[in-house]
Amino acid sequence: MTTAVDHLESVLDKTAALIAEVRAEQGALPTPCPGYDVSALVGHQVEWVSRFADALAGGPATPQPGLLAGDQFRAAAERAVAALRAGASDREVSLGGDPLPGAAVAGMMLMEYITHGWDLAEATGQPIPFSEDEAEAALATGRSMLTPELRGDAFAFEVPVPDDASAVDRLVGFLGREPRA
Repeated sequence: MTTAVDHLESVLDKTAALIAEVRAEQGALPTPCPGYDVSALVGHQVEWVSRFADALAGGPATPQPGLLAGDQFRAAAERAVAALRAGASDREVSLGGDPLPGAAVAGMMLMEYITHGWDLAEATGQPIPFSEDEAEAALATGRSMLTPELRGDAFAFEVPVPDDASAVDRLVGFLGREPRA
């Protein structure tokens, strides 16, 4: 049986592969994520996977200067997954605010990295690598956590998509992106 951590590990691996394929000349391309070009989106993903890993592991990692963005992302992603497999899913985790259940943080990560992975793939012309099961799990998390009053600031308003759309399209529509036709 596939667990939430298995889904997250797969999504993080796929996101790392997307990041690794970004070419330098693509850095200024716009993305579907408002306010982010490709370089800023990659930086956001690397920064936040590191924050998630630090929170889940109980402290910061030893800095590894000189790593490329894809390698930084992959190292932090592996650290986050290892912490979840070691029990972080079952305890409270602080991301700077009120503590959250570790399982909820894993769900947030799943939603974050499928959506921003989709943003990156769309912007750089890469195939969308995420499975229906991964996107369904992320969408379930989003529906349980993202209330209407949180919309309009950090989270855009939902974009309607057909009921028979793929789970990835339903997820990105739920998070305010216009899925491709």
